[in-house]
Amino acid sequence: MFLAVSGLQKSYGTGIVTPVLRGTGLELARQRIGVILGPSGSGKSTLMNIIGGIDRADGGTVEVDGERISDLTDDQLLEYRRASVGFIFQFYNLVPNLTAGENIEVVSNISEKPLKIDDVLSAVGLADKKNRFPLELSGGEQQRVAIARAIVKSPRLLLCDEPTGALDLETSRGVLALLQRVNAEFGTTILMITHNAAIADMAHSVYRMRDGQVEEATHHDQPVPAERIQW
Repeated sequence: MFLAVSGLQKSYGTGIVTPVLRGTGLELARQRIGVILGPSGSGKSTLMNIIGGIDRADGGTVEVDGERISDLTDDQLLEYRRASVGFIFQFYNLVPNLTAGENIEVVSNISEKPLKIDDVLSAVGLADKKNRFPLELSGGEQQRVAIARAIVKSPRLLLCDEPTGALDLETSRGVLALLQRVNAEFGTTILMITHNAAIADMAHSVYRMRDGQVEEATHHDQPVPAERIQW
């Protein structure tokens, strides 16, 4: 199993302690797309941050491609994030005074074996927008740049936090179709969190969270093409 999470626990606070994850777990096979569904406060983002090495759990284990990242030191987690994980967020977090190509180049320069910037721009359909600044791009185009920036370092795991939350239906479909293409063509394992239950149809595995636990996991042998998703 490529991603294996077991017994994960996390609480916040010193005086009044608030449990966020309550012994949760999930498994995701290599080169598959997983979607985590759940209402606000269910622990989705905390779970993803721990898998991505941004936060630490209080208990439990996380293994990615055979590496137990829950046991890594801070320096080792930094290397794990740099070399193995790509992040895509709802808000694109592009550097406004850098062009699309330069935003991607920033990540390329700190990667051991980056893909070619022009190849990545072509893959996301923005070969002709390399020298455009973020404000010269639509919201969907900015998210495509964010995806290109995440995949240029050829990560083993791509983590997406509400990647279509700021987009309309048609633009969302385009972005989700691009993620399916990245999964198919680059073999990237993708884990996405969302409030939008319709997006679950495009996933190989779906995890429904509530009150800090994965209550249900379902699997699809034939995910729906993103272009056919309705909401």
